[in-house]
Amino acid sequence: MEGLVLLNALATRLLFVLHSLVGVWRVTEVKKEPWYWLLALLNLLLFLETALTLKFKRGRGYKWFSPAIFLYLISIVPSLWLLEMHHETQYCSSQSEGMSKNTSTKEDFNQTLLSTEQTNRADDLIETAKVFVNNLSTVCEKVWTLGLHQTFLLMLIIGRWLLPIGGGITRDQLSQLLLMFVGTAADILEFTSETLEEANVRNSPALVYAILVIWTWSMLQFPLDLAVQHVVCPVSMTTRGFPSRFFCQYSADLWNIGISIFIQDGPFLVVRLILMTYFKVINQMLVFFAAKNFLVVVLQLYRLVALALVVHASLRSQQERLKGEHRRPGVPAESGVSPGAWAGGSKEGLALPLQTLPVTCDDSPLTP
Repeated sequence: MEGLVLLNALATRLLFVLHSLVGVWRVTEVKKEPWYWLLALLNLLLFLETALTLKFKRGRGYKWFSPAIFLYLISIVPSLWLLEMHHETQYCSSQSEGMSKNTSTKEDFNQTLLSTEQTNRADDLIETAKVFVNNLSTVCEKVWTLGLHQTFLLMLIIGRWLLPIGGGITRDQLSQLLLMFVGTAADILEFTSETLEEANVRNSPALVYAILVIWTWSMLQFPLDLAVQHVVCPVSMTTRGFPSRFFCQYSADLWNIGISIFIQDGPFLVVRLILMTYFKVINQMLVFFAAKNFLVVVLQLYRLVALALVVHASLRSQQERLKGEHRRPGVPAESGVSPGAWAGGSKEGLALPLQTLPVTCDDSPLTP
């Protein structure tokens, strides 16, 4: 079992590094500057985290937070920023030019295969890899950038699934978290692909920076596991005031509400409203997703109020129950027990029945 945990930890981090290197390679191809390979040094942080995790945690994850996911974000996000800002090459060339390139590469590939049949197998693999890389290089830059966005989100979900579970999360909670990540990733991909494709957006570098900042901000929810971890409130917290009990009893729900309002749907709604009102960018999908973000924000606020009312009602009933307990010592005085006997803890007083039996005519004393 320990071997499988170590294998999953190493394999997942290796996938993160490989995908990050692909992003750095695309940046060097687009910018035509080899010094952009220095971005690959960001993976050293992931190597350091891997060594520390294997040494101190035996490959298992941490509670509340995933350092591997966070460091993967650090290594891949700068490459995606550079690719998105290099928008002058994002528009594909004509179909005829692309077809001619594909045809020439296919012919070169077939000729290479025929010529390398008489060489060694090692040379055959090297030549095939070179042709494969050259073939990939002919793909449109816009397609490459979109593909990196898509595989980036898939890697976050698959990587979180493959990473060993830490001590603070169960498999049931992990499955809930992964299902939440699938919906979140779809919304984030729709947000970037929908907004950055507009010509009015590309003509405003400040707006592109703002969209990328909000996109980066929305990615910070992936390393956190607070959305599914329910905290068991101690008895001392339930007897305190409203804020302590509210935040302790509904910590996971409050975290989900906070993510939706301040990290994802709220910022996405603001950007879409700015695009529609200030930049006059209006289309059917933009209006639909703006309405969707608005509904999600309103429903989350409604849920926040509902949870607050539940806690308020619970505290009110608890206070009424305590008041009833304070009034209870005065009730037995009507049955003949003196208040001093209750206060002094008299056993004779406590031995009296709380309910008087009905008196029959046979048991009644005779009157003279």
